[in-house]
Amino acid sequence: MTIERPIGVSEPLELPYRVGVGIVLFDRRGLVWTGRRLPKWAGNGMLGQGHIWQLPQGGLLPAEDPLEAAYRELEEETGIRSAELIAELNAWTTYDLPAELIGVALKGRYRGQRQRWFAMRFYGDDSEIDIGPRNGCKAEFDRWKWRPVDELAELVIPYKRAVYEELSRVFSPYARPVE
Repeated sequence: MTIERPIGVSEPLELPYRVGVGIVLFDRRGLVWTGRRLPKWAGNGMLGQGHIWQLPQGGLLPAEDPLEAAYRELEEETGIRSAELIAELNAWTTYDLPAELIGVALKGRYRGQRQRWFAMRFYGDDSEIDIGPRNGCKAEFDRWKWRPVDELAELVIPYKRAVYEELSRVFSPYARPVE
């Protein structure tokens, strides 16, 4: 099968990775926050799947510190401010988009993402969570749910699965109740 790219789209290896951050947010019970992508956000990557669930994530602004970006993205996407850093993945993770999404997903400018991941603990009340639009940012999720860390890789789009498996493995020690 031949995949045709839109005119003017580079070969995947010529495109850069989008640099960003992601957050594995644990609650006091040791469960992880997941959000279900709105169809507008998921449409470029659904590959025939139903709804896509993922963790909060987003791109770095120019000269932004990754941890600051993680707190900013967490608040933009979930409304959460009552979170504290508990761990950081010691390396950048990457994933590549499948060929059929090159030139389509990530505004057509990237071959995938290079991300720094942080584990945080949420100490607020669920009433703090607001996935609606705010501060000029559009909503990305239409639902959210707390889940066991070992379910993460099953929920995400297949091309991100290896990253989520690594996150589950590395951050699983934080999937325990705390006071």
